[in-house]
Amino acid sequence: MEYLIDGTDKVLGRLGSQAAKLLLNGDSVTVVNAECVVITGHERDIAEKYKQRIELKDKANPEHSPYWSRRSDMFVKRVVRGMLPYKKPKGKAAFSRLRVYVGFPKEVKKFKAFDVESKKPNQIFERTMTIKQLTEKLGYKR
Repeated sequence: MEYLIDGTDKVLGRLGSQAAKLLLNGDSVTVVNAECVVITGHERDIAEKYKQRIELKDKANPEHSPYWSRRSDMFVKRVVRGMLPYKKPKGKAAFSRLRVYVGFPKEVKKFKAFDVESKKPNQIFERTMTIKQLTEKLGYKR
């Protein structure tokens, strides 16, 4: 079955775990409006945490360093990948069934809508930051 998750005002971790669960069950998942997904916490702390992750480099061979994209859709896709056993065949197959889009493309209107059950971000924590704001702070220019 193919599921469509609208990322508008959804908490990143909760959205990612629900998507990973569906993917591991053998379903296809499409996440739209990835730039509107929310991370809870203080903006300064969130930005510092991800800046440190981006700047990680292997001294011996920098090409072997982990890569974090600054693009909104790829950023969300990387978070969901972290919730999958992507180095095993089951995880690779599940990850290949994930599609993440910025905005709402026309070709995904046919999928069944799936609502991620969670509280509103401002009920969980008073300060929030969207993925779009975070990626702009990390240096993404569109």
